[in-house]
Amino acid sequence: MKNKAEYYNQQYNARASIPDHPYIFTRWLKDSMQVRRSHAALFDLAFGESSGERLDFFPASRSDAPLLVFIHGGWWRSLDKSDFSFMAPAFTRAGFNVALTNYTLAPHASIAEIVCQQLRAVAWLYRNADKYDFDPRRIVVAGHSAGAHLAAMMMAAHWTVYGSDLPADLIKGGVLMSGLYDLEPVRHAEFVNVDLKLTEQDVAPLSPVLMPQPHPAPFITAYGALESDEFRRQTELLENAWKPAHRAAVPLPGLNHLTICDAFATPGHPLCQATIDLLTSI
Repeated sequence: MKNKAEYYNQQYNARASIPDHPYIFTRWLKDSMQVRRSHAALFDLAFGESSGERLDFFPASRSDAPLLVFIHGGWWRSLDKSDFSFMAPAFTRAGFNVALTNYTLAPHASIAEIVCQQLRAVAWLYRNADKYDFDPRRIVVAGHSAGAHLAAMMMAAHWTVYGSDLPADLIKGGVLMSGLYDLEPVRHAEFVNVDLKLTEQDVAPLSPVLMPQPHPAPFITAYGALESDEFRRQTELLENAWKPAHRAAVPLPGLNHLTICDAFATPGHPLCQATIDLLTSI
């Protein structure tokens, strides 16, 4: 068990393998502050009662455009939607609305509770489409790391069960970047499970790879070439589990677990373009 814990700690502790990660986070924060000062947006819209249940909305310049919902990572226990505002301009300039969601961070909320908060966020957005002038029939979810897990959980959701007014195909597409789709190894990664408190019983109901898509939506995947074997394996697991809906795996040479977020936000980069192509096609 000790060897297993050591292996998974090494494989999943992405920050430890990226020496300049503090500088990356600082750059994201500075770029996001600039975006928040210079772009039209609505901040901290409440989709639930807790302080973590807030989202930011960056509108497109055209009416009735699709919506890209981005869910941030940070092992379900760190970071904030405001750290990722830098991602919005690439997509609003291409004609799409962008929503960035927050959630209550672990250990103050369990992963199951965080999943429920994201269900509330997406349902709230769908129900308020007229108010914010986007097309509720064209909602795509995107996420990075733990956020990709949450985005995949949205793609696995039974929306008609969650709300009788919600369509089965509420999610029309997904962009899943360096995600965690099988939580069994995560519970052995002690550096993070000290806060997550995952048990063996939590794995099946919280692992997208073990769930069929009730209404398959096309999705793309990506992970950095410099990432660990486990992040690569996690992505390949989901690609195989949801194979009929998997549209493309975007290769990311020279990128690590954090710098793939920069690629996502850079117009002209293959990952950004693949996302725009997906939004255009739905």
